[in-house]
Amino acid sequence: MILVTGGTGLVGSHLLYHLSQKNNTIRAIFRTEEKREHVKKIFSFYTDDVQQYFSKIEWVQADITDTPSLESVFKNVTEVYHCAALVSFNPKDYRKMRQVNIEGTANLINFAIDANVKKFCFVSSIAAVGNSINGKPINEENEWVDSDENHGYAITKYGAEMEVWRGSQEGLDVVIVNPGVILGSGFWNEGSGKMFTQINNGLSFYTEGVTGFVGVKDVVKAMINLMNSNIENERFILVSENKSFKDVLFGIADNLNKKRPSKKVGKLMTAIFWRIDWFLTKLTGKEPLLTKNSAKSAHNTSFYTSKKIIEQLDFKFASINEVISETCKDFK
Repeated sequence: MILVTGGTGLVGSHLLYHLSQKNNTIRAIFRTEEKREHVKKIFSFYTDDVQQYFSKIEWVQADITDTPSLESVFKNVTEVYHCAALVSFNPKDYRKMRQVNIEGTANLINFAIDANVKKFCFVSSIAAVGNSINGKPINEENEWVDSDENHGYAITKYGAEMEVWRGSQEGLDVVIVNPGVILGSGFWNEGSGKMFTQINNGLSFYTEGVTGFVGVKDVVKAMINLMNSNIENERFILVSENKSFKDVLFGIADNLNKKRPSKKVGKLMTAIFWRIDWFLTKLTGKEPLLTKNSAKSAHNTSFYTSKKIIEQLDFKFASINEVISETCKDFK
């Protein structure tokens, strides 16, 4: 039995479709019926016969932070794909992220050990990888350094990785993937999906920060390949290309036949804007459009390398232009 957490999210929902092609014993955790139904929308990007594959999944309502709800989840489970996470750059979400990302992962590791799970795959992030040394591309050997510059999401993903490595020390075979910014279809109002919606709505602004990007299908493919390999107790950066936000936004605009963003936003402007936005959120109680951490990320320049997985699995990534083109077709 394969268990997938976060099965109603971007990575988890696409993963479930690919697993359903070859497996008949899949169990997935969900929290609300609305989120579970959205997975059918993701499946519809792949097939007209959604129900055939969706029906292969045994859905269990549970919460990774609620241990009693997990007790029945691990029955007969042999493999775990842990995709569930809380992603936020909002400082007010830090405690909740610690609960979901760190404590939730610790719960899953404990249950996996007790259930004698054969292998555990954890979806982490490049946010949990150390910074560049001497200007070289960041790889799996770059060590995390505690710093006031680390934002809450990065800290909690790193903390979650420590729980996974603890599991490996207690006899659980694990693999960790560290994807860059994941681009893919179906979640147009959250995460990277917002970029497609914003461009479609006439986004005028762009920044020139650089980071690693990867398609969701490549993330899923890498996870499945690693779980089916003899590789254990290792981590892998998943980045197809290092690109600027400007280039990605321009690519989305071109594929959606929309006007490219024309106004470059510098560090000073974003610094002013996030402070104004912070003040307004205090008055209105609404979610911030831009936080200090997201403003900083928009201007950072970081280069990553996926040489390790390319060499160990002969892995081939789709280009980001291909990913954008395909995602825009689904968006339309």
